[in-house]
Amino acid sequence: MAEKELKVEFISNLSGTTLTENLLGLILSALCITYRGLILMYFVGESVTSSWKRLLLIDFFVLVAFLILSCTVLANVLHWLVLVLAVVLALSVFKIYSQRKQHSHQQLKEVIKSFLETNLDVNYIPFVTLFRVFINIKTGISILAVDFPIFPRRYAKAETYGTGIMDFGVAAFVFANAVVSPEARQKNKTISYSKFSFVIKQIIAVWPLVFLGLVRLISVKTVDYHEHVTEYGLHWNFFFTLAIVRVLSSFLLILCPVRSSWILSASIAICYQLLLETTNLKQFILHGSDGKGTRFGFINANREGLFSLFGYIAIYMAGVQAGIYIMKKRTSVKDWIKVQGFLLMSFLILWLLLHVSEALTDPVSRRMANLSFVLWTVGQSLFFLMIYLLADLVLVFVKVISGMVNVPSSWNILPDSSEKIKDRKLLKSHSFGKLDKTTVHFCLIEAVSRNQLLFFLQSNILTGLVNLTMDTIHSSTFISLFVLLVYMFCNCIIVYILHINDITLKFW
Repeated sequence: MAEKELKVEFISNLSGTTLTENLLGLILSALCITYRGLILMYFVGESVTSSWKRLLLIDFFVLVAFLILSCTVLANVLHWLVLVLAVVLALSVFKIYSQRKQHSHQQLKEVIKSFLETNLDVNYIPFVTLFRVFINIKTGISILAVDFPIFPRRYAKAETYGTGIMDFGVAAFVFANAVVSPEARQKNKTISYSKFSFVIKQIIAVWPLVFLGLVRLISVKTVDYHEHVTEYGLHWNFFFTLAIVRVLSSFLLILCPVRSSWILSASIAICYQLLLETTNLKQFILHGSDGKGTRFGFINANREGLFSLFGYIAIYMAGVQAGIYIMKKRTSVKDWIKVQGFLLMSFLILWLLLHVSEALTDPVSRRMANLSFVLWTVGQSLFFLMIYLLADLVLVFVKVISGMVNVPSSWNILPDSSEKIKDRKLLKSHSFGKLDKTTVHFCLIEAVSRNQLLFFLQSNILTGLVNLTMDTIHSSTFISLFVLLVYMFCNCIIVYILHINDITLKFW
């Protein structure tokens, strides 16, 4: 069998992993964020802005390298890894509390009250940035790791039904884009041009995605690169899905009330599922027009990519609804704890509905983007946001009791909520309401956030180069890890250097 066929077979006919293991992977990344914040406060300290090289290495090893290890050589002990890290973190926070410099004379009840009344920067919501950045980082790791034997097959995309970790990828991108969309931020309320002009503007805005989709299509066909056809079809790809979903969703949202987008989301997902159940659409998507899997004709050739758009539009609408709620102006920790409760409640409801949907219809299917898939990915996205919000609140609590206020990628505490902090010089030495420029520049999370499309694009290019230059599926554990670490470091260093030089590669 030729190498191309071997690689296709290596990533085909898989069934995914459990719902629990998917959630454990998300929890691990939130733990990494929290540990990173504590390392910056207690081991880097006042030298947090002294060396971009030093901070890059800390960020890379804690936020990236550790995730590579967790989805490869440590995958089989992931539950123990999460448990140990969570226990150590809890003990560390307790020790910090017992040795606190601020509020040392107060009882726990008074400390908690001060924490709940802490005012935060209303113009910066770090957990949303973390959500978007880690989708990019996890996707960057997975698209190459899947071609190596150290990446568990259960983590790869499921063939027809299943919840592989990689099955969450595209839906997470769609949801993340919706959370910060103009509709979610209510920007279209302030525009003076017509609704038709707004749609035209959205069409123009997605031209880079269409262009990248065409470039990917041409390059893949030209070099005869291996591809899993049942993901999107013969000619469709990730970039086309993102572009079409954005345009169609914007059009629908000018016809329907934006604040009721969850109703539109549910309606689309349910109606699409009814079509799958009551017509031959399901059989067509899975087996083609002749029932033998052939791909003659454009629609038949790209049936997965085209019909899954219904599911992804439903996910986008749900993301817009979540964004409208999350993007509201909130000033205090108490307000954000209420958001935490709302996200938890929403996640639990969707998880319950997921089990009902799977019992009455079909299991989760990325290939069709069915109702179960929509419920799973939206619920998991809300869980993702929830645990990052929790990580940020833990870091804010540590800031309040320690007086160390300068932690990149966590909330900025406003001065008026820090009256009880005795060391006023510490407060004056840092900026509030907006991250200090030097601090922003020395942060891998901010670097990836600044050039997200570039990060994803270069990940795809480097993945292709690695696959064209080496036999990935027969690589040893050492070689596989080495290549993955070097590959991700190259991805990170490029956007990091651009960021510290104040360069954003966006011209549209």
